[in-house]
Amino acid sequence: MRVISSVNDLWKYSPDFKENYLKVGAKHDGFKDIVIPHANTELPFNYFDEKDFQFISTYKRYLFIPKETENMLTYLHFEGVMTFAKVYLNGMLLGEHKGGYTEFDVLLNKAAKFGEHNELVVVVDSTERKDIPPFGGQIDYLTYGGIYREVQVKFLPQIHISNIFCKTYDVLNSEKRLDVEVFIHAEGKIKEGVEIKVKVTKGRKTISKSSELVKLSNLENKVIVSFSGLKDIKLWDIDSPELYTVEVELTGHDTDSRKIGFRTAEFKPDGFYLNGRKLKIFGLNRHQSYPYMGYAMPARCQKKDADILKYELSLNTVRTSHYPQSRHFLDRCDEIGLLVFEEIPGWQHIGDKDWKKVAVQNVKDMIERDWNRPSIIIWGVRINESLDDHDFYAETNKVAHELDPTRQTGGVRYLNNSELLEDVYTINDFVLNGGSVALRGQKEVTGQDRFVPYLITEYNGHMYPTKKQDLEERQIEHCIRHLRVIDAGRLDKNICGTIGWCAFDYNTHKDFGAGDKVCHHGVMDMFRLPKLASYAYASQIDPEIKPILEPVTVWARGEKNECLVSPLLILTNCDRIDFYYNDKFERTCYPARSLFKGLEYPPIIIDKVESQWGFLWQKAEFRGFKNGKQIISKVFSNSQTPKELIVEADDYELSAKELDATRVKIEIVDEVKNKLFFLNGIVELEIAGPGRIAGPSKLVVQGGEIACWILTSGKKGTIKLKVSYERTPSKEIEIKVK
Repeated sequence: MRVISSVNDLWKYSPDFKENYLKVGAKHDGFKDIVIPHANTELPFNYFDEKDFQFISTYKRYLFIPKETENMLTYLHFEGVMTFAKVYLNGMLLGEHKGGYTEFDVLLNKAAKFGEHNELVVVVDSTERKDIPPFGGQIDYLTYGGIYREVQVKFLPQIHISNIFCKTYDVLNSEKRLDVEVFIHAEGKIKEGVEIKVKVTKGRKTISKSSELVKLSNLENKVIVSFSGLKDIKLWDIDSPELYTVEVELTGHDTDSRKIGFRTAEFKPDGFYLNGRKLKIFGLNRHQSYPYMGYAMPARCQKKDADILKYELSLNTVRTSHYPQSRHFLDRCDEIGLLVFEEIPGWQHIGDKDWKKVAVQNVKDMIERDWNRPSIIIWGVRINESLDDHDFYAETNKVAHELDPTRQTGGVRYLNNSELLEDVYTINDFVLNGGSVALRGQKEVTGQDRFVPYLITEYNGHMYPTKKQDLEERQIEHCIRHLRVIDAGRLDKNICGTIGWCAFDYNTHKDFGAGDKVCHHGVMDMFRLPKLASYAYASQIDPEIKPILEPVTVWARGEKNECLVSPLLILTNCDRIDFYYNDKFERTCYPARSLFKGLEYPPIIIDKVESQWGFLWQKAEFRGFKNGKQIISKVFSNSQTPKELIVEADDYELSAKELDATRVKIEIVDEVKNKLFFLNGIVELEIAGPGRIAGPSKLVVQGGEIACWILTSGKKGTIKLKVSYERTPSKEIEIKVK
């Protein structure tokens, strides 16, 4: 039977490459001890040279291969290496891989010494090679470098399961059907028949099982095991993401399993349908990058991003712009019911014939890795914002449909009258630039005389980049622009939904970002901390689930032009707000439903206030109501000075087994616990115990808050983090590592 073990520890690393590094027995002088995931260099938050991570580096490790595995196939499995990897064992080149976003295996048997320690060397070229997507032209994001996703060693029988694809049918009927395609690799002596057993389970309960004797040919085989009449199956949905397990056994040889969900997902000319129910896509794009660490963040942080999108921003969809992302992120999307638009690597540029071959391979690798995920509802098989290329995109669509006939394809473009080879016309619509039009009409964009499945995949972003500490009037406009596009998308029955640009700020090349090499396009910053525009999304949720009340203000008379205090925008899901000024009732305010007819929860706009508000600056309170009952309130002080340091970790218990990490949020607040948006403060971090801080130990507060990530060291114990700010008492938290 198979044995799979992680090999993420005990690596040695050098930020260069010399031929001598490939020699067996070469000294490791100058190499540093590291664990994977690993960034080839830790970068500053901003103002760095984008070439700083674009170099060739070397990773080395001793790998013990047990004697008893000599008759098995030994693979080294890489989940992501940026950008070109060459893998050597005991001085022999065994494999190479082009592309930083797809996984790959390298067979080790040819050079392996069984029962001994073997010398493994991985040479990683992290330059922007023109022969590998997404490179060759300009690109609006950084790709960082290193072995930034996990590595495993796999000991597989000569007859083993190489993949499983579970196709569900008739899921809206009381009795459902499931086809389990089992891909089997067979080498050596093959018996006349091999028994294959397949079992569908939910927890410890067996739903159905089947077994049959199959004949195998040498090398690649596909066997289909069908189940019909499946009863009492619960559907996977955004509010109830029910998962089942399909277990496959080749008797006497191998076992493997996959998580699946029963659901339908279909884009039609009149909208998107999940399990036969019309649902408006409501999402944002996600880059997988983090401050300082680039792409190299472990499982917990990847999963946390999915939680932020689902639970903090109230989204139902994410687009993995512009590449396949971590399996941990996608695992969490499956678990919590977050829909996914997954696409191949690329940004505008299409390369030569060989480049296109790599892109087509990316389609294959992406789909074969993720085809069982119920969260994925569409494959992106076109290079983001590229021009039409009939033969190239006919091929990517063909490959996608042949591999996975259960899902539709899309291809994100920004141009009108683009050739529609995909199933869904997916378009980046940036028409909103302060004018009256929020989204263009579908037929104007497609040039077709009929409606087609149509999805907005980007809007806003670079049209109105906004920092957390920008002036209030810009913050208001930033929120309004997001609300207007969401509203327009919901009013148009021929738009399947909208996916905004973007969730989180990100580092980019000098050609695209602000002067500090950051694209401030997100509704959250790079630390996943909210800008005020994030509440344009967060507020679109039933207040019974989570009440939201966020006035877009820092509560200071001189913040707006001419010292005006109105209009005041309040992002909320309350059906009314009572406004109190200096503890006296001022007025009752209602959502602006006439301006935002498509939003279930429009904002409240206070455009005029009677009394002395704005002349004598006083305390304010906003009380939110639902069905006559107060459910939330927000208080502002007229004396905003630093009173408290709030320090909170996302997680207070980490694992020592693998590299683990958690984010720590730091806020400087006034007497009513509001963040001081314009505070130019510096917080100092002191850490003790089995952990370290990603990035510097002195941080500049941005928008009244900042965050850091604490990484484990592989040892058990207690991490103590002390955070100090000169104008408030310091705070200390403890994080257990078990």
